[in-house]
Amino acid sequence: MTGTTTADPNVFQIGIIGMGDMGQMYARRLSAAGWKINACDRQEKYHSLTEQYQNNPLVTIFENGHYVSRQSDYIIYSVEAENIDSIVAQYGPSTKLGAIVGGQTSCKAPEIAAFEKHLPKDVEIVSCHSLHGPNVDTRGQPLVLIKHRASEQSLDLVRTVLSCFNSQFVYLTATEHDKITADTQAATHAAFMSMAVAWHANNQFPWEVPRYVGGIENVKINISLRIFCNKWHVYAGLAIMNPAAHAQILQYAKSVTELFTLMIENKADEFRERLYTAKKAVFGGLPENHELLLSDDLLDKFSLSNVPPEARTPNSHLSLLAMVDCWWKLGIVPYDHMICSTPLFRIWLGVTEYLFQSPGLLEDCITVGLENDTFRADDLEFTVAARSWSEIITFGHFDLYQHKFERTQAYFSPRFADATKLGNEMIKTIFEKTKQRKA
Repeated sequence: MTGTTTADPNVFQIGIIGMGDMGQMYARRLSAAGWKINACDRQEKYHSLTEQYQNNPLVTIFENGHYVSRQSDYIIYSVEAENIDSIVAQYGPSTKLGAIVGGQTSCKAPEIAAFEKHLPKDVEIVSCHSLHGPNVDTRGQPLVLIKHRASEQSLDLVRTVLSCFNSQFVYLTATEHDKITADTQAATHAAFMSMAVAWHANNQFPWEVPRYVGGIENVKINISLRIFCNKWHVYAGLAIMNPAAHAQILQYAKSVTELFTLMIENKADEFRERLYTAKKAVFGGLPENHELLLSDDLLDKFSLSNVPPEARTPNSHLSLLAMVDCWWKLGIVPYDHMICSTPLFRIWLGVTEYLFQSPGLLEDCITVGLENDTFRADDLEFTVAARSWSEIITFGHFDLYQHKFERTQAYFSPRFADATKLGNEMIKTIFEKTKQRKA
């Protein structure tokens, strides 16, 4: 039983420990709905946050998590997954008697372990995870709720508080959450980040290169840049701290390497057979009247390039071929996870589906991969980048991950504003189309 049994905004107080991008998004949305927020971040951010929220009477900034924990009825830890244990160890013992505590990390295994280890036994645990970035419209997006150690009444309280997001609640265990997020996000992020690293290695701004023109290329460019607009730890925590993610990223790098090897060795029959086998495994269960989510025509308008779409060059699309090969090798059917997929995953699945299901397009990619060396240097750098990310993640090198991410981030930073705007429009368009298809 919680200390406060009803979610009355005049009485019930919400604590947010960690005021990064997602923490601040939660503070803005919850205070706008009338909830009283107690929040904190690192000591050095106290004065800037106090000034930032001085005109919001419902948000009070405190110097540390002890003040937040001792008076809040529902406390959300919105911190990096790699830091969750040390932060809960520091502030958990100050938790208000009978409060509800949850986390907003992308990897729940270390989060739940930290809660069980450091929180008082009278505290109830209901975690959450908004499966989108801080700048995405929360309406209709998946919001995972994990009732780990709590009553139905406490789950109802959390649901009432978070209902102002107008998100779609998805109920999972911590283990289910980590498996699904690994299946949908780990290799997806690795693919986009490998593209950006490859472009950087070749000293390319792809929107300035005529061969990177067209709808699928727009997705690759916009979403890659969108990822690098964010902080490195958003992706590092999910990839390194989630054991289920390691297998996904390792297999993706292996698929990229093996397909690229078949291309350069010109083993046409083996290359073609492997891809059509993967296609059958991943897309073979779709109904005959299945409507494709995306097309080049739909995505042509989301371009950072001034080159006209008709100038597009055939592409091997190694990143997409490897994604389906990876799903096949791991026995993943991506449609099974649509209920709790991120906007990036839905876009990635959409362009992959389009490539494999549009008449003749897969065969065109196979022909280009085997016979056309226009993208060969790019595919080589992409293969090297995918293997590099896999090694960094497998060995848990947070410092090297940060270094590699931030070097690439600095290279592309001049176009982040445009990419964010186009990425938001793209996500909105695809989300609306997804709703129409479900209807």
